[in-house]
Amino acid sequence: MTAAIDHYTALGLTANASLADIKKAFRQKASFYHPDRNDAPDAARRFQAVQKAYEVLSDESARQAYDDNRRRNLLDDPLQTANEIWQAYSKSILSSSL
Repeated sequence: MTAAIDHYTALGLTANASLADIKKAFRQKASFYHPDRNDAPDAARRFQAVQKAYEVLSDESARQAYDDNRRRNLLDDPLQTANEIWQAYSKSILSSSL
C-alpha cells in the first residue's frame, strides 16, 4: 500500500503557509514537473500531485477539511503519521538533490 502524498509536502510548504505562498509554490512546482518540460519518469505523477495539492489548499473549505483530517489522523496513529511524513520528506530531499 502506497501512502498518500501530503499536499503541503507536494508543494514544499508548511501547514501555516499563506494563500500567496501556496500559489507561488504551485507555479514553481507545476512549471518544474510539467511533463512537457521534465522528462523524469515520475514527472507526470508529481505534476498531478502538485495540481491536486493546489486544488485542495487553495480552496478555503477544502483546506480546512484537509487540515482537520490531517490532525485527526495524527491523533489516531501518531507513529504511522510521523513515519509517513518522514518518508515523504526524505524522498523530497533526495529528489531535489538530484
